Amino acid sequence: MAQNVYLTHRTLSLKQARTIIDAALAHAETHELNPLTVTVMDTSGCPISSDRADGCAVMRLAVAHGKAKAALGYGVSSGTIGERNQERPAFLSAVASASGGEFIPVAGGVLILDEQDQVIGAVGVSGDSSVNDERAAIAGIEAAELRVGIAP
Repeated sequence: MAQNVYLTHRTLSLKQARTIIDAALAHAETHELNPLTVTVMDTSGCPISSDRADGCAVMRLAVAHGKAKAALGYGVSSGTIGERNQERPAFLSAVASASGGEFIPVAGGVLILDEQDQVIGAVGVSGDSSVNDERAAIAGIEAAELRVGIAP
């Protein structure tokens, strides 16, 4: 089919995003976690795809987005950001404010890396404990046969 617009450079496909989401949700079900919301973003911070499991609270999508955007914005997982800045609550609050609330520095936002350890996207998960959210994100990335980015 002929294109009448220029296509943008794709770092992650919709198929890869769906694989990540489906695997993260399956991980939650297998491990009897609370219902999760999972979002996959490209490097610009735009969602490629998102899903909310049945019964998951409505604010979980915003939280999942904030975790993924935090990871993209700093080049490490959202949990790593929180850990590294525990003694700097004013800084974390200022960044959250500057980002319009799209910065949530708790575990559950994980970078997606290519074979050269370059960031190609991020996954954000919310719905259970932050540790379990991060585990579900990792399970999703691994199911898509991509690399997990927590901290270099």
